[in-house]
Amino acid sequence: MKLSLGFSPCPNDTFIFDALVHNKIDTEGLEFEYFMADVEELNQKAIQNLADVSKVSFHAYLFLRSNYTLLNSGSALGENVGPLLISKRKYSLNEIDGLSIAIPGKLTTANLLLKIAAPKAVNKTEIVFSDIENAVLEDKFDAGLIIHENRFTYLDKGLKKIIDLGEYWKKLTNSPIPLGGIIAKKGLTESTIEKLNRIIKRSVLFAMNNPESSKDFVKQNAQEMADDVIEKHINLYVNNYTIELGDRGKKAINTLIQNAI
Repeated sequence: MKLSLGFSPCPNDTFIFDALVHNKIDTEGLEFEYFMADVEELNQKAIQNLADVSKVSFHAYLFLRSNYTLLNSGSALGENVGPLLISKRKYSLNEIDGLSIAIPGKLTTANLLLKIAAPKAVNKTEIVFSDIENAVLEDKFDAGLIIHENRFTYLDKGLKKIIDLGEYWKKLTNSPIPLGGIIAKKGLTESTIEKLNRIIKRSVLFAMNNPESSKDFVKQNAQEMADDVIEKHINLYVNNYTIELGDRGKKAINTLIQNAI
């Protein structure tokens, strides 16, 4: 059985899916035709029901629950870290509402968290996440909502942090922040869903136990990212919740759903 699989070119995704897509593990008879896309493009493809299995933002998952099942493995949850609202000039929290803000997509979890933290901040424009830092530096926007590896690079570019939404979420809920998860079409059989859960967990564990094995695949898709940034990115977003959500991870997702506005 062949399934379409979508994930991002970010190091945490290529790290965990390398073993699966390159036949380094037992896939129990399932074959995968994979594609890579920016997180918001993955969200939109899932909204259009175009992928059998896909990484999506947990914000997008709120709108996908009728058609997709959340898998137990492969998720990205952070502890006290998350998207950052950054700027070229120093702004206080009280000034957020009046800023023009570049966001990485309306269905990203980052945007949902910003809506929760600053519901009156509505002057937002969607651009590709990797372009946000430069757009702020070029004064196209007052502030930018950055995700993924950009949390490791913004300081070197002279940008300033207004708020870490992961820290904000931790104080608000005392919960890890659910950023992205792996979903599968509900039209797939129960046995196929069970296989997917086993296979993705197997791929995650293989990557963790054989970190050198995925390096070439990660590096070739990492947009010229420095090796130390790649390593920090993986260490931050691939953790025990990636192996399996567990009760705490599932509770964190429910907390996000309850706080969604």
